[in-house]
Amino acid sequence: MYPNNSPTSPDVPLDPVAAVTHADPYPFYASLRAGLPLAWNEKLRLWVASRAEVIEEVLQAHGALRVRPAAEPVPNAIAGSPAGEVFGHLVRMNDGAAHEAHRPALQRALAGLDLNTVREAALQVARQVQQQPLSDTLFSMPVRSVARLLGFADEALPQVDLWTRDFVACLSPLSTASQLQGASTAAGELMTRFEGLVAGTPPRRGTLLAGVLAESAAPSRSLLANLVGLLSQTCDATAGLLGNSLIALMRDPSLRASARTRDGLQAIVEETARHDPSVHNTRRFVAEPVTIAGTPLAAGDTVLVLLASANRDPSFNPDPDSFILVRAKRRMLGFGRGMHACPGQALACTLAAAGLEALLQRVPDIDAQRLRGWHYRPSVAARVPVFH
Repeated sequence: MYPNNSPTSPDVPLDPVAAVTHADPYPFYASLRAGLPLAWNEKLRLWVASRAEVIEEVLQAHGALRVRPAAEPVPNAIAGSPAGEVFGHLVRMNDGAAHEAHRPALQRALAGLDLNTVREAALQVARQVQQQPLSDTLFSMPVRSVARLLGFADEALPQVDLWTRDFVACLSPLSTASQLQGASTAAGELMTRFEGLVAGTPPRRGTLLAGVLAESAAPSRSLLANLVGLLSQTCDATAGLLGNSLIALMRDPSLRASARTRDGLQAIVEETARHDPSVHNTRRFVAEPVTIAGTPLAAGDTVLVLLASANRDPSFNPDPDSFILVRAKRRMLGFGRGMHACPGQALACTLAAAGLEALLQRVPDIDAQRLRGWHYRPSVAARVPVFH
């Protein structure tokens, strides 16, 4: 069991959504896996999938299960706003033709990146991030690295960082009206800046922007929105991966020798992505009647997919509760599976490893930081630490 660094947290999460920000949700996930393969949660009014094999079945039931409710492709709170326009174009928030319009180009561009070059550039950017609270640095390092990959000049990176953090508020149901307004302002600014980048001097070869443009027929509004999406996906997910990797080093001093090498840092990040991931769940919305794990689902039903639970399923990973740097066949579902699998997994882990190296240079006494503790940012899906 993890030490409870949040004194207000109950010993057991109240439900699978509250588990995301609990000090140690993993025994609770294990209890869910021991129950029904697909269990109805009356409080949340949805089905819960916690076992790896069931989650794989859910994630690959394309057509019947969709990433957004059919009646609400864009959240009502941002529909008709600049944030809503960006959201509506995002590949990861669409199925069918809209999903396929830009995913292949993004996938090929990400696969074409030289990760050695990316790592060196990310380390340089991370070291240039000004002194600020550690919890803010978790976001700034990876977001600014991707912003540079997408063609932004170094002097623009701090502002792009702030706009991106403002924009991601529209992705959370917990956001206030003022945060949603800020998200729309940020979406408009980012779209305008990407229009300028695409219309300006051709980007440097080897950059992510050059790769995306080379794979695309024309830079449409939809494509620009998905460039904003690359920044937003980096934000919470990679910040959480970076922060949770640092926590792994705080908890287990035996890992610290490995953190002195590039390969060791990479291994710490990759095992953190399985053991204590930044994205704990996602949802699928039933568009037509379907049977999953022997349970009939009706159109309009919702399935909460506990990705973090799947990673700790002993049928999926032997000795799942141990943090093992070198696993023969490490398996994880935090980056998805099937047509909605995240194509940026290698990039995210590379950015987090570079950020972790830079963080360790800034926080030489991680034992003192461990004693100060941490809690987790309010969220229904992302596990991102806030260090005290």
